[in-house]
Amino acid sequence: MTRILADLPEEDIKWLDARAAEQGKSRASVLRDAVTAYRAAGEQQGIERYFGIWADREGAR
Repeated sequence: MTRILADLPEEDIKWLDARAAEQGKSRASVLRDAVTAYRAAGEQQGIERYFGIWADREGAR
């Protein structure tokens, strides 16, 4: 696993620490979960994003 260094505003750190405490996880674990969820959401936007794009055009059905 690779380490990264990221600068976040103090307000975001406080929020992140609160979420980590609520979940009983480390700050790093919450960040890893967030990145995983973000990637999954982006992958789901693939072809589904285009369903119905031509629905209003004649002959599309």
